[in-house]
Amino acid sequence: MGLILSLETTSAACSVALAADGVLLKEQSNHAANIHASYLTLFLESVIRGSGHSFDDLNAVAVSMGPGSYTGLRIGTAAAKGLCYAIGKPLIAVPTLQALAWGMKQQMTIDLHYVSPVNDIFCPMLDARRMEVYCGLYNSTIDEIREVRAEIIHENSFGEYLDQNRIIFGGPGADKCKSLLAGTRNTFFIDQIRLSATYMIPFAEEKYLSAKFENLAYFEPFYLKDFVAAKPRVKGLN
Repeated sequence: MGLILSLETTSAACSVALAADGVLLKEQSNHAANIHASYLTLFLESVIRGSGHSFDDLNAVAVSMGPGSYTGLRIGTAAAKGLCYAIGKPLIAVPTLQALAWGMKQQMTIDLHYVSPVNDIFCPMLDARRMEVYCGLYNSTIDEIREVRAEIIHENSFGEYLDQNRIIFGGPGADKCKSLLAGTRNTFFIDQIRLSATYMIPFAEEKYLSAKFENLAYFEPFYLKDFVAAKPRVKGLN
């Protein structure tokens, strides 16, 4: 049995899910800002103990690999790698935006009884400050059709795709783009969808079955952009 623990910390969401053979057993999430460092370990313990398992029962640990918050990525990666070292189990990396695209499609299926036309495209978005987002494009079977980018959104964005396809936008970065794109032909927005470790489950299971594991010593998250520290402000100085 593939018992896999998944960690999602790439945005405001701090989410942990445990699945067996691709089926969710237990999940715990909190979407308050800046809680990863204090809540992640508690969620890990709660999910494992609450499911009646121990950490030694795990077959693998999966981590959302990015892009996303630099600090969130570091915390999630450090926790996942530390746990893998401690129990001697492999690490799986799941692309954050691909998992979010899958979650968008699942949510539409539940809420709207969605049956995906083959020409629909999913565009998950994460906030990357100002009018920039991290985004990717995925077809109706959630295969990547354009590489993940950090992109400044304007009224002509995605024009080459919107001519022939409907694009479904969603995720924490989509709201700030809605005013620019919502009036464009062939656009559709899913509201109130956030990242979750549960969206990682099918991808983690697939990688587990095909033994696509990361090198624990050398694995790094997919930051996409370099980290830029904010300049400290000192009272009385310009």
